[in-house]
Amino acid sequence: MAGQNVLKLEKLPGHVAIIMDGNGRWAKKRGMPRTFGHKAGVEALREIIKMSDEVGIRALTVYAFSTENWKRSTEEVGALMGLLLEYFRRELEELNRKNVCIHILGDIDGMPKGTERQQEALHRAIDKTKNNTGLILNIALNYGGQQEIVRAARNLAEKAVRGEIRPEEITRELMQAEMYTAGEPEVDLIIRTSGELRISNFLLWQCAYAEFYITDTLWPDFDREQYRMALEAYAGRNRRFGGV
Repeated sequence: MAGQNVLKLEKLPGHVAIIMDGNGRWAKKRGMPRTFGHKAGVEALREIIKMSDEVGIRALTVYAFSTENWKRSTEEVGALMGLLLEYFRRELEELNRKNVCIHILGDIDGMPKGTERQQEALHRAIDKTKNNTGLILNIALNYGGQQEIVRAARNLAEKAVRGEIRPEEITRELMQAEMYTAGEPEVDLIIRTSGELRISNFLLWQCAYAEFYITDTLWPDFDREQYRMALEAYAGRNRRFGGV
């Protein structure tokens, strides 16, 4: 991999999360429909997944589709759902060969009517790769960070009602165990492309002490060199976790 020799491998993040923003603006700059940008964004994602695996990232989480994205036009949502099917059709076998373990963060079965094929593809990907021990690829889909925390709180409340735990026994660790990312390292680095300065309801629990890296680069242009720059920026930071 170009540039791999200059990475400070001992300081690589264990868990990288990416808000893949800017597909629509990328397409607009080229006089093309937003769907054109989403297709280009999928190609960028393929390379970032490969590089994450190559350099030894433990977990990669990408924000594919939020609970709020259903508000977009029927045409755009349909195109995104079609790309989802195409992605797993093209990539699942290779990801499985590379020992990648696919997790879906979000409510798969709560997706709207008409997405049954996508739901089936997601469950198939999870089942096919569940025993793999390499890169953990988390795809946040029909996902919202606040909703995830509410889901965790409800699960613990139900356990308390059943008498399995007492309210005073609820700890950070018990909450963590109810998150979609239970058992995974907390997010070390969160990358947002396109220059926007907001977290967009993404991994609110997991990013408590994450380092942020913001780039004006639009997602389809976020390539291996851009990723290397983000990882090197992380390696140069002094993480204090509230200390001095």
